[in-house]
Amino acid sequence: MKLIIGSLTFGFQGAMMGVSRAKHASNMKSKLSFVLLAVVLAAGLHPAKADAAPRLMVMSTNNQALLYWPSTETNYVLQYCTNLASPKWAYAMDAGKAVYGTQTALTVTNLTRPRFFRLMRIFAAPPTTPPSNLAPIPAGTFTMGDTLDGITNAHPVTVTLSAFWMDTNLVTYSQWQQVYCFGVILGGLFHNEGSGNGPNYPVENMDWFDCVAWCNARSILDELTPAYYWDPDFTQIYTGGYGVVYVNWATNGYRLPTEAEWERAARGGHEQQRFPTRNSISESDANYFGSASGVLPYDQGPAGDNPVGQGDTSPVGSFPANGYGLRDMAGNVAEWCWDNYGVPYAGGADPHGPTDGNARVLRGGAFSSTADSLRCAHRGAYYPVFAEPEIGFRCVRGH
Repeated sequence: MKLIIGSLTFGFQGAMMGVSRAKHASNMKSKLSFVLLAVVLAAGLHPAKADAAPRLMVMSTNNQALLYWPSTETNYVLQYCTNLASPKWAYAMDAGKAVYGTQTALTVTNLTRPRFFRLMRIFAAPPTTPPSNLAPIPAGTFTMGDTLDGITNAHPVTVTLSAFWMDTNLVTYSQWQQVYCFGVILGGLFHNEGSGNGPNYPVENMDWFDCVAWCNARSILDELTPAYYWDPDFTQIYTGGYGVVYVNWATNGYRLPTEAEWERAARGGHEQQRFPTRNSISESDANYFGSASGVLPYDQGPAGDNPVGQGDTSPVGSFPANGYGLRDMAGNVAEWCWDNYGVPYAGGADPHGPTDGNARVLRGGAFSSTADSLRCAHRGAYYPVFAEPEIGFRCVRGH
């Protein structure tokens, strides 16, 4: 499967929490008693002091289990394990939003094997400046695009951008799971659960709309104003689903970078440079597929898969940062941007891309890409309703 534009080929610390024991079987009684166990969480978006979890209740409803807790207790997500003797807690990604009086409620499908559930509290990012784990990208004017190596769809234009912050790393699978579960509790609609090779690996397999809904959920978690809405007057917050999405560019919430923001950030303050860290590239710079010697003069290889990724994604932050402190701006996974794809792209002040289009921009290349797809000016695009491996994202925030 190939991109419609481009050459990418697809081939915490936490708190003490309560645990509810729910045997998923069709003969489960109408209400299960609550069992409180002392366990220490091993994950969390941000460190926090120990705290007591709200009481988690479970009852059977048809072939599903209904789990609920007081709606006054916020910022909790559901986890489960199948063996309390040696628990391996995982996020209940199959949970769906339910209505049960004034309680916060979720449903999960009964399985043959018993599952044990607990609530894990996640915490807002501390209100620091710059924000935690985001790098400041200064305001300024730069040349977007170049004509190096015969690129035909990236004719240089002059762009002036306002200052913004960008995630120093790709969104990890662990981050994705926590905010995803929080978003479901808010009533968010995600088409794909996403996947990843490990907690600190980039999330993959979510479509463009999923990423936009996730950005809003992350904003609400961090007590910021969401950027995405269903209407041009910004009265109905976007919570997921297919349709026209409107952006309030004046908010301080998380969003996908515009194509111009992505390229300025990728260049790291160095214009007319092929790659984020220098003018050539090798396996010590990024996770990509090296070409045979002499095929691409700027590819120092060696040929084949990068040993860090071994033909797959690598942990985020495995390679050197660029001049702005950003990692994996080349390779590992391609990154969704806000813009509809169009040629030529616009210059000027804070361009947001075409208003119409069938595809959204992808930038950066992936672990399976050859070095030409990793160039700062290289442009890819893909249909926003499709979720694929080798596509991830990172967020930006306005000031």
